[in-house]
Amino acid sequence: MRKRLITPPSIPRANWDWLDVGKVALVEITSEDKKHPIESALLGDENRGWRAAEPGAQTIRLLFDKPQRIKRIQLAFEETETKRTQEFTLRWSQDGGQSYREIVRQQWNFSPPGTVREIEDYAVTLPDVTVLELNIVPDQSGGEVCASLAKLRLG
Repeated sequence: MRKRLITPPSIPRANWDWLDVGKVALVEITSEDKKHPIESALLGDENRGWRAAEPGAQTIRLLFDKPQRIKRIQLAFEETETKRTQEFTLRWSQDGGQSYREIVRQQWNFSPPGTVREIEDYAVTLPDVTVLELNIVPDQSGGEVCASLAKLRLG
């Protein structure tokens, strides 16, 4: 039998040209803790990140000023206090939010102090993105947990 071991394509980590979301998009959020504004997750202050002001499902929506070509999406979530199962859905639109296509839907179990961080790095080919939406259900069991996001980067 002939065979060959192949490796999945790697995404170079250094020198990536990240989109400056603050300059190219309007951000809509369903809730925001004043001590943890969305800018902290989008513009690089990963030490604070974004946190919702109230428990339950939350939405972060980026409305781009002009269509963007997105090739990479990086997300980071962190939970150091509460054991829980979180679900997030990432989706995009080419028509200003009239219709959406799902990129990924994923669940993750946080189990502090051991499992406290989830990092996702997706290589995508999304032409002409007008809206990118992240929906977070912070606790699948319905607990009183506030959603949070340590980082969201687009390239």
